[in-house]
Amino acid sequence: MAPDDQDKQLRAVALKNSQTILAARQRAEGERDRAQGALELKTKELARALATMRATFESTTDGILVTDSGGHVEAFNQRFTRLWGLPEAILQSMDHQQWLPAIAANLADPAAFSARIAEIYATAPDTTFDVLQLADGRVFERFSTVQTTEGERTGRVWNVRDVTERRQEHEGRFRLAALVESSDDAIISKSLEGVISTWNDGAQRVFGYTAAEVVGKSITILIPPDRIHEEPEILAQIRRGDRINHFETERVRKDGGRIDVSVTASPIRDDEGRIIGVSKIARDITQAKRIERENLRLVEVLKESDRRKDEFLAILAHELRNPLAPIRNAAQILRTRSGEDPELGWATEVMDRQLAQMTRLVDDLLDVSRISRGKVPLQQERVDLATIITSALDGARPLIEKAGQVLTVAAPAHRIFLHADPVRLSQVVLNLLSNAAKYTNPGGRISLTTEEDGEWVLIRVKDSGIGLPADRLDDIFEMFVQVDSSLERSHSGLGIGLTLVRQLVAMHGGTVAAQSDGPDKGSEFIVRLPTVGALDEPRSAAAASEEQASSGPSTLRILVVDDSRDSAESLVLLLRLLGHETRAAYDGLEAVHAAEDFRPDVVLLDIGLPKLNGYEAARRIREVHGADLTLIALTGWGQAEDRRTSREAGFDHHLTKPVEFEVLLGLLKTAKKRPNH
Repeated sequence: MAPDDQDKQLRAVALKNSQTILAARQRAEGERDRAQGALELKTKELARALATMRATFESTTDGILVTDSGGHVEAFNQRFTRLWGLPEAILQSMDHQQWLPAIAANLADPAAFSARIAEIYATAPDTTFDVLQLADGRVFERFSTVQTTEGERTGRVWNVRDVTERRQEHEGRFRLAALVESSDDAIISKSLEGVISTWNDGAQRVFGYTAAEVVGKSITILIPPDRIHEEPEILAQIRRGDRINHFETERVRKDGGRIDVSVTASPIRDDEGRIIGVSKIARDITQAKRIERENLRLVEVLKESDRRKDEFLAILAHELRNPLAPIRNAAQILRTRSGEDPELGWATEVMDRQLAQMTRLVDDLLDVSRISRGKVPLQQERVDLATIITSALDGARPLIEKAGQVLTVAAPAHRIFLHADPVRLSQVVLNLLSNAAKYTNPGGRISLTTEEDGEWVLIRVKDSGIGLPADRLDDIFEMFVQVDSSLERSHSGLGIGLTLVRQLVAMHGGTVAAQSDGPDKGSEFIVRLPTVGALDEPRSAAAASEEQASSGPSTLRILVVDDSRDSAESLVLLLRLLGHETRAAYDGLEAVHAAEDFRPDVVLLDIGLPKLNGYEAARRIREVHGADLTLIALTGWGQAEDRRTSREAGFDHHLTKPVEFEVLLGLLKTAKKRPNH
């Protein structure tokens, strides 16, 4: 081959080879570009997958920890660190073994926790599950799963979940279910159509049906026919979202018997708040209602008994006072004629003392009854304590002197004022002094002292008498309690004086207490009362009465009206001895006629009269003779209602038998003498 041809051939081969190489190079560069594009795409997909995994890792409510087979921490989320409260310094170590002591410190039993972790590392189970009780009361569930790569174990994934709230809800539901089943009450749920859906053991005990017999049936099987209207009303209230509280009604048991029940019903709501049913609790109150009805019956019986007791006491007082009146009148007549006869004077004093004692017993008995029912209003005013003490001493001295006892009185140097009813407080002190005299032997000592204690005053009555046992210091103030209950006791009384003292003192805002060192060592009663500031002392009622008495007429025409002839005639005789012109009448009609004929200045008129009662007689006499006639009720009826009725009938005054003669004389001295006499 010629050189030129070889050269051309070589150039052709070279050109072809270069073209082949260029094509191959271009193909390689294309493959490279495609591979690089695919790699970039895979990288982006991997990045997205990693971002998604990380977001999921952090958003889960579980705490997640990933460790390799050597215990080195490869990953964890923030929830894990927050659950265990791990500090940053420990987290930086990335060593699970260093984290464990800090985690164990949260546990109720750290040792058991550490032992369990060691066991997992030693045995390497595929999965584990544990319930962890924390020291602060929380409860965690812990799961772990072996992590594998290409069939080889490369580590472990730990999941920790806080299940405290779920456990509490579960336990709460369990407790609630237990309570429902153990309740003695019937706990029932039903639909808004009244169909029973649940029925507890209590419902079976109350109504007699088992759950199998009633679930799916209408609640109306429990409702009596005459109360069937209640069910639509209850369901209507529930649909409005209202709760029904303690609705008392009747229901029917399986055996047909009726029972009283108290029903509470509440709406049942779903997760969206819609009312879907009714929860009802029914309590059997049959026994309670029976007791209530019996109590109401007993209350009515007691009221009637109390009314009859009051009526009996009023009649008793009237019947006791009526015979006392002529005796007191007779004693007063004897007194006017006993000036030169010591024995007659002594007998008169005995009669007076015993009459006073009998009258006081009757008054005390009625007072206790009225005060205990709040029917005695206090006539309170500013009063000097000395006035009260003096009045009480005047009443008690005859009894104390008769017993030959020594009385000492001590009072503050300055005056003490009270806002009180002077008559009632004087009665308190008199009762205490009389009580001391009654239970103190002749020759014994009694003391009455008053002393200030800040804004209070203490009234102390002390004696050297029979004393009180320690266990009687409180009940001594109870009604009818007697310290000395022996048959041979010589102390008279009904055991109501101290009861009256306690009630009257309490009405004045005070207290009374008893003290004693024991039997035969004497007693002391201490009354504590609030005081008020002193003002200029007003003129006393006694002084005003004396002033009026001194100006009254000396001779009056007095008509005495009483169906008891002894009472009427003895009072007529007594008033005649005092210089008055008197006449007697013995029934209401006779009194009206006698007033027209006799034209009296004063009429002493009994209330319980035959033919025409004293109230009606007073009205007729007042209609005819007008206001210049003095009408005085003189009666055995002394209740507040009696006094009110006498005022309405036209009486000027109301006195109870046996009347204190000085009181009657005081009223007569204030009476006006009518003209044309």
